[in-house]
Amino acid sequence: MANTEGGNQTSITEFILLGFGDLPELLTLLFLLFLVIYILTLSGNILIVALVVADRFLHTPMYFFLGNLSFLETCYTSTLLPRVLVSFLTGDKSISVSGCMTQFYFVSFFAGAECYLLAVMSYDRYLAICKPLHYAALMNARLCLQLAVGSWINGSLAVIIVLFLMLQLTFCGPNEIDHFYCESTEMLNLYCNGTNQTELVITILAAIFTLPPFVLTMMSYMCIIITIVRIPSTTGRQKAFSTCSSHLIVVTIFYGTLIIVYLLPKTNTLRDLNKVFSVCYTILTPMANPFIYSLRNKEVKEALRKIATIYFVTVAGNILIVVLVVADQQLHNPMYFFLANLSCLETCYTSTILPRMLASFLTEDRTISCLS
Repeated sequence: MANTEGGNQTSITEFILLGFGDLPELLTLLFLLFLVIYILTLSGNILIVALVVADRFLHTPMYFFLGNLSFLETCYTSTLLPRVLVSFLTGDKSISVSGCMTQFYFVSFFAGAECYLLAVMSYDRYLAICKPLHYAALMNARLCLQLAVGSWINGSLAVIIVLFLMLQLTFCGPNEIDHFYCESTEMLNLYCNGTNQTELVITILAAIFTLPPFVLTMMSYMCIIITIVRIPSTTGRQKAFSTCSSHLIVVTIFYGTLIIVYLLPKTNTLRDLNKVFSVCYTILTPMANPFIYSLRNKEVKEALRKIATIYFVTVAGNILIVVLVVADQQLHNPMYFFLANLSCLETCYTSTILPRMLASFLTEDRTISCLS
Protein backbone atom coordinates (compact mmCIF):
# COMPACT_ATOMS: atom_id res chain seq x y z
CA MET A 1 0.00 0.00 0.00
CA ALA A 2 1.10 3.56 -0.65
CA ASN A 3 1.90 6.25 1.83
CA THR A 4 -1.09 8.52 2.37
CA GLU A 5 0.15 11.25 4.67
CA GLY A 6 3.24 13.39 4.34
CA GLY A 7 4.90 12.56 7.72
CA ASN A 8 2.78 9.59 8.65
CA GLN A 9 4.18 6.39 7.15
CA THR A 10 1.33 3.90 6.97
CA SER A 11 0.49 0.60 5.38
CA ILE A 12 -3.24 1.42 5.47
CA THR A 13 -4.89 3.63 2.85
CA GLU A 14 -8.49 3.30 4.04
CA PHE A 15 -10.58 2.25 7.01
CA ILE A 16 -13.75 0.19 7.21
CA LEU A 17 -16.41 1.74 9.44
CA LEU A 18 -18.33 -1.26 10.76
CA GLY A 19 -21.15 0.99 11.91
CA PHE A 20 -24.15 -0.88 13.32
CA GLY A 21 -23.03 -4.29 12.14
CA ASP A 22 -24.12 -6.48 9.27
CA LEU A 23 -27.91 -6.09 9.22
CA PRO A 24 -28.99 -6.28 5.57
CA GLU A 25 -32.66 -6.72 6.45
CA LEU A 26 -32.64 -3.41 8.36
CA LEU A 27 -30.60 -1.27 5.94
CA THR A 28 -33.61 0.29 4.23
CA LEU A 29 -35.30 1.04 7.55
CA LEU A 30 -32.12 2.51 9.02
CA PHE A 31 -31.53 4.59 5.89
CA LEU A 32 -35.03 6.08 6.04
CA LEU A 33 -34.78 6.65 9.80
CA PHE A 34 -31.46 8.48 9.63
CA LEU A 35 -32.54 10.40 6.52
CA VAL A 36 -35.59 11.71 8.38
CA ILE A 37 -33.40 12.60 11.38
CA TYR A 38 -30.95 14.45 9.12
CA ILE A 39 -33.70 16.39 7.34
CA LEU A 40 -35.39 17.34 10.62
CA THR A 41 -32.06 18.41 12.10
CA LEU A 42 -31.13 20.59 9.13
CA SER A 43 -34.59 22.08 8.73
CA GLY A 44 -35.10 22.80 12.44
CA ASN A 45 -31.69 24.33 13.09
CA ILE A 46 -31.59 26.34 9.84
CA LEU A 47 -35.06 27.62 10.70
CA ILE A 48 -33.89 28.82 14.12
CA VAL A 49 -30.87 30.58 12.59
CA ALA A 50 -33.12 32.25 10.01
CA LEU A 51 -35.61 33.39 12.66
CA VAL A 52 -32.88 34.78 14.93
CA VAL A 53 -31.34 36.70 12.01
CA ALA A 54 -34.63 37.93 10.53
CA ASP A 55 -36.57 38.91 13.65
CA ARG A 56 -35.26 41.99 15.44
CA PHE A 57 -37.15 40.98 18.61
CA LEU A 58 -34.85 37.96 18.85
CA HIS A 59 -31.69 40.08 18.73
CA THR A 60 -30.91 39.36 22.38
CA PRO A 61 -27.96 37.51 23.98
CA MET A 62 -29.99 34.36 24.63
CA TYR A 63 -31.12 34.01 21.02
CA PHE A 64 -27.73 35.09 19.68
CA PHE A 65 -26.13 32.13 21.47
CA LEU A 66 -29.03 29.88 20.42
CA GLY A 67 -28.40 30.87 16.79
CA ASN A 68 -24.73 29.94 17.21
CA LEU A 69 -25.70 26.61 18.75
CA SER A 70 -28.14 25.83 15.92
CA PHE A 71 -25.52 26.65 13.29
CA LEU A 72 -23.04 24.42 15.13
CA GLU A 73 -25.54 21.55 15.32
CA THR A 74 -26.16 21.82 11.56
CA CYS A 75 -22.43 21.51 10.85
CA TYR A 76 -21.96 18.81 13.51
CA THR A 77 -24.64 16.56 12.04
CA SER A 78 -23.39 17.16 8.48
CA THR A 79 -19.98 15.72 9.37
CA LEU A 80 -21.59 12.41 10.37
CA LEU A 81 -24.93 11.59 8.79
CA PRO A 82 -24.19 11.98 5.04
CA ARG A 83 -21.44 9.35 5.33
CA VAL A 84 -23.73 7.06 7.34
CA LEU A 85 -26.54 7.46 4.78
CA VAL A 86 -24.22 6.62 1.88
CA SER A 87 -23.02 3.46 3.66
CA PHE A 88 -26.61 2.34 4.28
CA LEU A 89 -27.57 3.01 0.68
CA THR A 90 -24.56 1.54 -1.13
CA GLY A 91 -23.11 -0.89 1.44
CA ASP A 92 -19.73 0.82 1.02
CA LYS A 93 -18.30 1.23 4.53
CA SER A 94 -14.80 2.33 3.49
CA ILE A 95 -13.34 5.76 4.21
CA SER A 96 -9.89 7.04 3.29
CA VAL A 97 -7.30 7.77 5.98
CA SER A 98 -7.36 11.48 5.15
CA GLY A 99 -11.16 11.45 5.15
CA CYS A 100 -11.21 9.72 8.53
CA MET A 101 -8.76 12.23 10.01
CA THR A 102 -10.83 15.10 8.63
CA GLN A 103 -14.03 13.68 10.10
CA PHE A 104 -12.31 13.10 13.45
CA TYR A 105 -11.15 16.73 13.52
CA PHE A 106 -14.53 18.26 12.75
CA VAL A 107 -16.54 15.95 15.02
CA SER A 108 -14.18 16.68 17.94
CA PHE A 109 -14.08 20.39 17.10
CA PHE A 110 -17.86 20.76 17.06
CA ALA A 111 -18.28 18.66 20.23
CA GLY A 112 -15.73 20.82 22.07
CA ALA A 113 -17.29 24.05 20.81
CA GLU A 114 -20.71 22.81 21.93
CA CYS A 115 -19.42 22.28 25.47
CA TYR A 116 -18.29 25.92 25.60
CA LEU A 117 -21.45 27.28 23.98
CA LEU A 118 -23.62 25.42 26.47
CA ALA A 119 -21.50 26.86 29.29
CA VAL A 120 -21.85 30.37 27.85
CA MET A 121 -25.63 29.93 27.56
CA SER A 122 -25.84 28.76 31.18
CA TYR A 123 -23.78 31.80 32.26
CA ASP A 124 -26.18 34.02 30.32
CA ARG A 125 -29.15 32.48 32.17
CA TYR A 126 -27.27 32.89 35.47
CA LEU A 127 -26.86 36.63 34.89
CA ALA A 128 -30.48 37.01 33.74
CA ILE A 129 -31.92 35.26 36.80
CA CYS A 130 -29.41 35.97 39.57
CA LYS A 131 -28.34 39.50 38.53
CA PRO A 132 -31.31 40.87 36.56
CA LEU A 133 -30.58 44.53 37.32
CA HIS A 134 -27.03 44.27 35.97
CA TYR A 135 -27.82 41.87 33.11
CA ALA A 136 -28.06 44.44 30.31
CA ALA A 137 -24.81 46.13 31.35
CA LEU A 138 -22.86 42.88 31.86
CA MET A 139 -24.08 40.88 28.86
CA ASN A 140 -23.49 43.56 26.23
CA ALA A 141 -22.97 43.02 22.51
CA ARG A 142 -19.17 43.06 22.79
CA LEU A 143 -19.10 40.39 25.50
CA CYS A 144 -21.59 38.24 23.57
CA LEU A 145 -19.35 38.31 20.51
CA GLN A 146 -16.24 37.55 22.57
CA LEU A 147 -17.91 34.59 24.30
CA ALA A 148 -19.19 33.16 21.02
CA VAL A 149 -15.84 33.53 19.22
CA GLY A 150 -14.02 32.13 22.25
CA SER A 151 -16.26 29.06 22.24
CA TRP A 152 -15.46 28.31 18.60
CA ILE A 153 -11.71 28.86 19.08
CA ASN A 154 -11.44 26.77 22.25
CA GLY A 155 -13.27 23.95 20.49
CA SER A 156 -10.49 23.65 17.93
CA LEU A 157 -7.35 24.13 20.04
CA ALA A 158 -7.21 20.71 21.73
CA VAL A 159 -8.21 18.86 18.56
CA ILE A 160 -5.37 20.41 16.55
CA ILE A 161 -2.82 19.19 19.11
CA VAL A 162 -4.29 15.68 19.22
CA LEU A 163 -4.52 15.46 15.43
CA PHE A 164 -0.87 16.53 15.09
CA LEU A 165 0.22 13.78 17.52
CA MET A 166 -1.89 11.16 15.74
CA LEU A 167 -0.36 12.03 12.37
CA GLN A 168 3.10 11.22 13.76
CA LEU A 169 2.12 7.62 14.54
CA THR A 170 1.93 4.63 12.18
CA PHE A 171 -1.15 2.58 11.36
CA CYS A 172 -0.59 -1.18 11.37
CA GLY A 173 -4.05 -2.66 11.24
CA PRO A 174 -6.50 -4.15 11.19
CA ASN A 175 -8.18 -1.35 9.31
CA GLU A 176 -11.64 -1.88 10.82
CA ILE A 177 -13.17 0.76 13.11
CA ASP A 178 -16.04 -0.68 15.14
CA HIS A 179 -18.09 2.51 15.10
CA PHE A 180 -20.26 4.55 12.74
CA TYR A 181 -17.71 7.39 12.62
CA CYS A 182 -13.96 7.89 13.16
CA GLU A 183 -13.97 7.90 16.95
CA SER A 184 -10.65 8.64 18.68
CA THR A 185 -10.43 5.64 21.04
CA GLU A 186 -11.28 3.23 18.23
CA MET A 187 -8.67 4.83 15.97
CA LEU A 188 -5.95 4.53 18.60
CA ASN A 189 -6.40 0.75 18.58
CA LEU A 190 -5.14 0.70 14.99
CA TYR A 191 -1.74 2.27 15.70
CA CYS A 192 1.42 0.19 15.95
CA ASN A 193 3.03 1.77 19.02
CA GLY A 194 3.37 4.94 21.03
CA THR A 195 -0.33 5.10 21.80
CA ASN A 196 0.08 5.22 25.58
CA GLN A 197 1.65 8.67 25.42
CA THR A 198 -0.98 9.87 22.94
CA GLU A 199 -3.81 8.51 25.10
CA LEU A 200 -2.35 10.33 28.12
CA VAL A 201 -2.15 13.59 26.17
CA ILE A 202 -5.74 13.16 24.95
CA THR A 203 -6.94 12.54 28.51
CA ILE A 204 -5.11 15.62 29.82
CA LEU A 205 -6.34 17.85 27.00
CA ALA A 206 -9.89 16.55 27.41
CA ALA A 207 -9.75 17.43 31.11
CA ILE A 208 -8.29 20.89 30.42
CA PHE A 209 -10.72 21.83 27.67
CA THR A 210 -13.96 20.12 28.79
CA LEU A 211 -13.94 20.25 32.58
CA PRO A 212 -13.96 24.09 32.87
CA PRO A 213 -17.11 24.56 30.74
CA PHE A 214 -18.77 21.61 32.52
CA VAL A 215 -17.94 23.06 35.95
CA LEU A 216 -19.10 26.52 34.86
CA THR A 217 -22.39 25.04 33.65
CA MET A 218 -22.95 23.14 36.90
CA MET A 219 -22.05 26.16 39.08
CA SER A 220 -24.33 28.43 37.05
CA TYR A 221 -27.28 26.11 37.56
CA MET A 222 -26.54 25.65 41.24
CA CYS A 223 -26.73 29.42 41.67
CA ILE A 224 -29.85 29.58 39.50
CA ILE A 225 -31.62 26.88 41.52
CA ILE A 226 -30.70 28.56 44.82
CA THR A 227 -32.02 31.90 43.52
CA ILE A 228 -35.26 30.36 42.22
CA VAL A 229 -35.92 28.56 45.51
CA ARG A 230 -35.60 31.88 47.37
CA ILE A 231 -38.28 33.55 45.24
CA PRO A 232 -41.33 33.82 47.53
CA SER A 233 -44.16 33.47 44.99
CA THR A 234 -44.95 30.28 43.07
CA THR A 235 -45.65 32.27 39.91
CA GLY A 236 -42.29 33.99 40.16
CA ARG A 237 -40.48 30.67 40.58
CA GLN A 238 -42.26 29.16 37.59
CA LYS A 239 -41.52 32.19 35.42
CA ALA A 240 -37.84 32.20 36.38
CA PHE A 241 -37.45 28.47 35.82
CA SER A 242 -39.22 28.62 32.44
CA THR A 243 -36.47 30.91 31.10
CA CYS A 244 -33.79 28.24 31.60
CA SER A 245 -35.69 24.92 31.57
CA SER A 246 -35.12 24.31 27.84
CA HIS A 247 -31.38 24.83 28.17
CA LEU A 248 -31.23 22.63 31.26
CA ILE A 249 -32.90 19.77 29.34
CA VAL A 250 -30.38 20.09 26.49
CA VAL A 251 -27.42 20.20 28.91
CA THR A 252 -28.69 17.12 30.75
CA ILE A 253 -29.13 15.09 27.55
CA PHE A 254 -25.79 16.16 26.05
CA TYR A 255 -23.58 15.71 29.10
CA GLY A 256 -25.50 12.71 30.39
CA THR A 257 -24.97 10.64 27.24
CA LEU A 258 -21.43 11.98 26.73
CA ILE A 259 -20.36 10.94 30.23
CA ILE A 260 -21.95 7.50 29.84
CA VAL A 261 -20.11 6.93 26.53
CA TYR A 262 -16.68 7.66 27.96
CA LEU A 263 -17.22 6.02 31.34
CA LEU A 264 -18.60 2.73 30.00
CA PRO A 265 -16.00 -0.07 30.10
CA LYS A 266 -14.56 -0.76 26.64
CA THR A 267 -15.73 -4.37 26.51
CA ASN A 268 -17.21 -6.26 23.58
CA THR A 269 -20.50 -6.79 25.41
CA LEU A 270 -20.99 -3.05 25.96
CA ARG A 271 -19.69 -1.93 22.56
CA ASP A 272 -23.15 -1.80 20.96
CA LEU A 273 -24.55 0.09 23.94
CA ASN A 274 -21.71 2.59 23.54
CA LYS A 275 -22.79 3.18 19.93
CA VAL A 276 -26.39 3.78 21.01
CA PHE A 277 -25.37 6.48 23.49
CA SER A 278 -23.03 7.95 20.88
CA VAL A 279 -26.01 8.30 18.55
CA CYS A 280 -27.82 10.18 21.33
CA TYR A 281 -25.28 12.98 21.75
CA THR A 282 -24.00 13.19 18.16
CA ILE A 283 -27.25 12.77 16.19
CA LEU A 284 -30.39 12.85 18.36
CA THR A 285 -29.43 15.87 20.48
CA PRO A 286 -28.91 18.17 17.45
CA MET A 287 -32.30 17.03 16.12
CA ALA A 288 -34.05 17.59 19.46
CA ASN A 289 -32.58 21.03 20.21
CA PRO A 290 -34.88 23.06 17.90
CA PHE A 291 -37.95 21.31 19.30
CA ILE A 292 -36.84 21.70 22.92
CA TYR A 293 -36.00 25.39 22.55
CA SER A 294 -38.75 26.50 20.19
CA LEU A 295 -41.75 24.19 20.35
CA ARG A 296 -42.26 24.92 24.03
CA ASN A 297 -43.51 28.32 22.87
CA LYS A 298 -47.16 28.57 21.77
CA GLU A 299 -46.49 31.21 19.12
CA VAL A 300 -43.78 29.07 17.56
CA LYS A 301 -46.10 26.07 17.43
CA GLU A 302 -48.79 28.10 15.69
CA ALA A 303 -46.36 29.53 13.12
CA LEU A 304 -44.82 26.18 12.34
CA ARG A 305 -48.22 24.54 11.85
CA LYS A 306 -49.01 27.04 9.11
CA ILE A 307 -46.09 26.47 6.78
CA ALA A 308 -43.42 24.15 8.22
CA THR A 309 -44.89 21.09 6.51
CA ILE A 310 -44.37 22.63 3.09
CA TYR A 311 -40.81 23.61 3.93
CA PHE A 312 -39.87 20.21 5.38
CA VAL A 313 -41.35 18.30 2.42
CA THR A 314 -39.51 20.51 -0.06
CA VAL A 315 -36.19 20.20 1.72
CA ALA A 316 -36.67 16.46 2.32
CA GLY A 317 -37.52 15.66 -1.28
CA ASN A 318 -34.67 17.65 -2.80
CA ILE A 319 -32.04 16.44 -0.32
CA LEU A 320 -33.16 12.87 -0.98
CA ILE A 321 -32.61 13.36 -4.74
CA VAL A 322 -29.13 14.80 -4.15
CA VAL A 323 -28.16 11.93 -1.81
CA LEU A 324 -29.43 9.30 -4.28
CA VAL A 325 -27.57 10.84 -7.24
CA VAL A 326 -24.32 11.09 -5.25
CA ALA A 327 -24.56 7.60 -3.76
CA ASP A 328 -25.81 5.52 -6.70
CA GLN A 329 -23.21 4.96 -9.43
CA GLN A 330 -25.95 4.10 -11.94
CA LEU A 331 -27.16 7.69 -11.65
CA HIS A 332 -23.74 9.15 -12.46
CA ASN A 333 -24.72 10.48 -15.86
CA PRO A 334 -25.35 14.00 -17.21
CA MET A 335 -29.13 13.95 -16.79
CA TYR A 336 -29.03 13.08 -13.08
CA PHE A 337 -26.04 15.36 -12.52
CA PHE A 338 -28.13 18.30 -13.71
CA LEU A 339 -31.13 17.01 -11.72
CA ALA A 340 -29.02 16.99 -8.54
CA ASN A 341 -27.91 20.55 -9.29
CA LEU A 342 -31.53 21.56 -9.76
CA SER A 343 -32.56 19.91 -6.45
CA CYS A 344 -29.73 21.66 -4.61
CA LEU A 345 -30.82 24.95 -6.17
CA GLU A 346 -34.48 24.37 -5.21
CA THR A 347 -33.46 23.68 -1.60
CA CYS A 348 -31.52 26.95 -1.45
CA TYR A 349 -34.31 28.77 -3.34
CA THR A 350 -36.97 27.68 -0.86
CA SER A 351 -34.69 28.47 2.08
CA THR A 352 -34.41 32.09 0.95
CA ILE A 353 -38.20 32.53 1.11
CA LEU A 354 -39.97 30.27 3.60
CA PRO A 355 -37.88 30.98 6.73
CA ARG A 356 -38.67 34.70 6.33
CA MET A 357 -42.36 33.85 5.96
CA LEU A 358 -42.17 31.76 9.15
CA ALA A 359 -40.60 34.72 10.93
CA SER A 360 -43.47 36.98 9.83
CA PHE A 361 -46.06 34.42 11.02
CA LEU A 362 -44.26 34.13 14.34
CA THR A 363 -43.83 37.84 15.09
CA GLU A 364 -46.40 39.53 12.79
CA ASP A 365 -43.50 41.75 11.75
CA ARG A 366 -43.71 42.14 7.97
CA THR A 367 -40.93 44.70 7.61
CA ILE A 368 -37.65 43.91 5.89
CA SER A 369 -34.61 46.13 5.40
CA CYS A 370 -33.67 47.47 1.96
CA LEU A 371 -30.41 45.51 2.08
CA SER A 372 -32.23 42.23 2.89
